[in-house]
Amino acid sequence: MPRMSRTTTSDLFADAGSDALKPLAERMRPRSLDEIVGQQRLVGADRALRRALEAGSIHSMVLWGPPGSGKTTLALLVARYADAEFRAISAVLSGLPEVRKALAEAEANFAHGRRTVLFVDEVHRFNKTQQDAFLPHIERGVIIFIGATTENPSFELNSALLSRCRVHVLDALSTDDIVVALKRALADTERGLGKLQLQVADAALATIAQAADGDVRRALTLLEIAAELASDGRIDDDTLAQVLADRTRRFDKQGEQFYDQISALHKSVRSSDPDAALYWLCRMLDGGVDPRYLARRMTRMAVEDVGLADPRAWRMALDAWDTYERLGSPEGDLALAQLVIWLAVVPKSNAVYSAFNQARAAIRAGGTLEVPMHLRNAPTRLMKGLGYGKGYQYDHDVEGGVALDQQCLPDALAGTVFYEPTTRGLEGQLREKLLALRASRGKARGGD
Repeated sequence: MPRMSRTTTSDLFADAGSDALKPLAERMRPRSLDEIVGQQRLVGADRALRRALEAGSIHSMVLWGPPGSGKTTLALLVARYADAEFRAISAVLSGLPEVRKALAEAEANFAHGRRTVLFVDEVHRFNKTQQDAFLPHIERGVIIFIGATTENPSFELNSALLSRCRVHVLDALSTDDIVVALKRALADTERGLGKLQLQVADAALATIAQAADGDVRRALTLLEIAAELASDGRIDDDTLAQVLADRTRRFDKQGEQFYDQISALHKSVRSSDPDAALYWLCRMLDGGVDPRYLARRMTRMAVEDVGLADPRAWRMALDAWDTYERLGSPEGDLALAQLVIWLAVVPKSNAVYSAFNQARAAIRAGGTLEVPMHLRNAPTRLMKGLGYGKGYQYDHDVEGGVALDQQCLPDALAGTVFYEPTTRGLEGQLREKLLALRASRGKARGGD
């Protein structure tokens, strides 16, 4: 094992004497790759990243994963295995002056033959100018850059920085992985809770792990709180009920989880899966999404994905939206639940949506095509003299109520079909009517 690296900020591996002042999650931070729970895809035996770390072959990287998945720990271990200085800054608390100071320290280390691992937490919060400041130092090898982010790097980091780093994706930890970390904390007499000799059933540990929602740091914090509340050395159901009363799920109302979940909701409706649609609706409500936003999106689904297969969906979407506005939460949430189930169950058609897009494409491609003369308005004698409105047939005066031989599209688009109705729901009846009408129109115009 390489010797411990010196740092210019607080070394989270050192200062054992102050461990008693640190939270349990900090005291139990893994000190080697073997102590990491989960993330076997990255640091398991014979994995490329592990081999690189153990060989001291370190590269700049971006660690992308949910909270509590081990991003900071892995960055610390990179410095440890590389025998490099470790410098940490937070994009939440730091600006360009702090970045320049950290880079100056790295330059000084570089001049004395030592590498610096520069860890930037929440790197997605830096703007493009701040991100660009790292580029020449990465290229020259002055720093081993490690950025940690909970957001998709493709959207949040500029391409120049991404091109100089490898992106490693960390997964949310499984319940079983978190239970391993909890048991380790209970048994460890040096850093953990071993001296307390707590009695905790496996079922209770599983409950804590599940409540942590993939975040090992949260799980250890919950365990520490439970240990403080345990009156007789036992963490029982009553203790857990107090600790877990206000637990929350992972959700970012402006991040990738938000867009992933609204995508899942929309696609569940489109796939006619009411159970999945209801689940994702409730997940987003649970995460704090504005129900009005969900009402608006479901109105879009009614128009885009249900369409004329069941026009009632449109009206129901507006009614559910209006009901929520009148009742608010939580009563109004039920109207949204009723709507999402209806949208998922009814027949679907995107024929109008497709026709609309085709018509717009025809306009972009065809430019400003002239309105046929017989369809033009003729309010003046001059316009009538120029032939405006000449030959127009008033459909109500024609037998059958339709002037079948009257062309309404511009000449360049004559005969073009945009709307192709499906056979689903009410649109199936519209299809029969429209096909018959198109056939009659073709005969009246001398077609087949």
